[in-house]
Amino acid sequence: MSKTVDLNADMGESFGAWSLGNDSALLDIVTSANIACGFHAGDPDVMAQTMKLAVEKGVGIGAHPGFPDLRGFGRYRMHLPLGQLGNAVRYQLGAAQAMARVAGGHVRHLKLHGALANMCAENYEMAHACYSAALEVDPEIIIMVLAGTQQQSAVEALGCVYAAEIFADRAYNDDATLVDRSLKGAVIHDADLAAARMVEMVQEGAMIAQSGNRIPTRIDTICMHGDTPEAVEIARAVRAALEQAGITIKAFPHG
Repeated sequence: MSKTVDLNADMGESFGAWSLGNDSALLDIVTSANIACGFHAGDPDVMAQTMKLAVEKGVGIGAHPGFPDLRGFGRYRMHLPLGQLGNAVRYQLGAAQAMARVAGGHVRHLKLHGALANMCAENYEMAHACYSAALEVDPEIIIMVLAGTQQQSAVEALGCVYAAEIFADRAYNDDATLVDRSLKGAVIHDADLAAARMVEMVQEGAMIAQSGNRIPTRIDTICMHGDTPEAVEIARAVRAALEQAGITIKAFPHG
């Protein structure tokens, strides 16, 4: 049976006079775009420009909400009451929906960013609160989750449509969480290595941890972080390697 996978990238993360990432080049490679909503990165002008490009290139638009943490790029862990957390997600998703509509598109999916995503991968209650809030705004939205974590447990309990994600440029712990960025080898910068790992994981239907352990999982989409210097190189290498291995690149849902 042939395999199909979506490719996604985080983008729209420039802010004011500060430019980050090559969104235009990534939009020629990926099939889904997770666009920052102004809390951890991005601003209204950047959102509008990025969504317009995504619509022009036929790439699925996703809201990418994070903590209110421009200084730390959404990577500082914050402890907010669940009610506040839900409102933060609702607010950011609403902004994304408005900007996408004006650009001639719509927000198809939602993916949490940075520390918020990592904490929700560990904490079921946090994940449930974030996803419940998103589904209140749009019951049909597809939730992109870190495969094999509490994020996936939360969407399965909610009974919503979801896409299970693995990362091309990040290393895994044995519990399916991401290796902390402060640790050696947490971020993969070698495009050929990233590409080979993705082919192996998709073919095996499993995440391969830093230890070599296999964690069986459903794989719907592969992420390349748009803010790394090698982002475009990694994205091109991953897409080429997957296609060469006979794996179809297509926006989710696949079934």
